[in-house]
Amino acid sequence: MHQLDPAGLPAHVDRLYRAAWALCGSPTDAEDLVQETFARVLSGPRILRGRDELAYLLAALRNTYISDRRRASRRPVFTARPIEDLPLESRDQAGAPEGAFEASEVLAAIAQLPEDFRMALIAVDIVGLSYGEAARALGTREATITTRIYRARSQVARRLSPVEQPPGQAPRRREGTGA
Repeated sequence: MHQLDPAGLPAHVDRLYRAAWALCGSPTDAEDLVQETFARVLSGPRILRGRDELAYLLAALRNTYISDRRRASRRPVFTARPIEDLPLESRDQAGAPEGAFEASEVLAAIAQLPEDFRMALIAVDIVGLSYGEAARALGTREATITTRIYRARSQVARRLSPVEQPPGQAPRRREGTGA
């Protein structure tokens, strides 16, 4: 057992931000979630049982996200104008708008996954934990993580792939998208 070193937290910011973006589906909400997670983690000394700070921070991020969602669900929501009227946010990444667009599509598809699938995919593919580390961080078996990741990747691929249509037929709707 050892104490979490606050000086080592900046090394994990990028990975946690990507995980938060996949959870929230919004880059601004992701920034807020990472900031709130760090505020909670730094509010007092944290004792880690293992050596993996990243797994601990991912669990803290997940718990912060769930707590914030529960808190928000108890508040009434008021919108000043319809969502269609809101301006689209532009996030160019170092002069590569195509890459930023693709990344936002992938993260939006991940954000639509069921909670269990989303957390497994975030832990392994975005944060970079091994299957064993992800299983420990999420409190499940490694075989369960393997299954959830396979299913999550399949769902994301289906959401991102164009609908194929044979020549001469009307366009088909994708299942589960409502489009």
